[in-house]
Amino acid sequence: MAGAADVELVAVTKRYGATVAVDGINLRIPAGSYCCLLGPSGCGKTSTLRMISGHEDVSEGDILVGSRNITDLPPAKRSTAMMFQSYALFPHLDCVDNVAFSLTMKGVGRAERRSRAMELLGRMQMEAFAERLPSQLSGGQQQRVALARALITDPGVLLLDEPLSALDPFLRLKVREELKSLQARLGITFIHVTHSQEEAMALANLVVVMNRGRIEQMGAPEQVFSRPASTFVARFIGGYNLLPARVDGGAGAVLSNGYHVRLPQRAALASDARVHLAIRADRLHLSVPGAANGEMTCAVPGKVRTIEYLGLSVKIGVDIDAGDPLAVVLSEPHYAAAPLTLGQAVSAGWNPEDTLVMTE
Repeated sequence: MAGAADVELVAVTKRYGATVAVDGINLRIPAGSYCCLLGPSGCGKTSTLRMISGHEDVSEGDILVGSRNITDLPPAKRSTAMMFQSYALFPHLDCVDNVAFSLTMKGVGRAERRSRAMELLGRMQMEAFAERLPSQLSGGQQQRVALARALITDPGVLLLDEPLSALDPFLRLKVREELKSLQARLGITFIHVTHSQEEAMALANLVVVMNRGRIEQMGAPEQVFSRPASTFVARFIGGYNLLPARVDGGAGAVLSNGYHVRLPQRAALASDARVHLAIRADRLHLSVPGAANGEMTCAVPGKVRTIEYLGLSVKIGVDIDAGDPLAVVLSEPHYAAAPLTLGQAVSAGWNPEDTLVMTE
């Protein structure tokens, strides 16, 4: 395989008529990274990927792969390969000829191209299916063939457009593991578009969260999850409750229902500042009225709205009168020791040091 390559976007903009799909983004993806472009539909992630691949023109800005400016180069000359969401396998060709197709177009001899195709099918553990047509393969097997076809061009960068979205949940987990393992073995740069937070967290060492054509935050998965840079990121990544509040004297805040809560000691905010308090769902504790709340020095009353058993954990929805319902995630043993019922009065408490204060 070719060596991994850095990818850099410099003030890249994409317009479709009067619509700005990507708005002047700057992004550097180090060589050998597994980068996930993450965001809701319409955020610009797929347009960004297609500009890197050369399947969309850049309206403004530059794209560099390694030391080369590839902004105006055709797809075949970019050192990149694209695996499309639909896999786009030729239905009338068997696996070997599908994988070897680009070499066929370059005039490589039959023996050589089939040998290289079989080598890549072997890497994907698909050599036993070499003579099958795409219609005779499962979704996961088709994906492996599509990956082999993309990799036969020896790219420095592999681009993946929502490659797991068409798979059933069980197969999605299996193929996700295979993708991560493959990237580690090959050592090339992967850029993967997804709208799944779980998928991005599991695969990437660089997560880029996009919103309305701009980058909201980028960093390691644990950084993006533990320290979301905005209320949008906290909401989209999931796992956070957001409570609108007003700072009261710097050390505390008043929720919209008039309840006073403490702020973390590190917070230094002007009095009367409007903020959002972000608290992770797994850092909340539920207690029934009259029970001790332990170290949870912040608390709001509410009622159990929903109970979702998820196996390893139980997700509780709690209606409060200080904003949207709270999501509380309890371990299954914790919940089993003190089960709740719908409509039950509870107190949702948390440690103020687990609060992120967002000044949007």
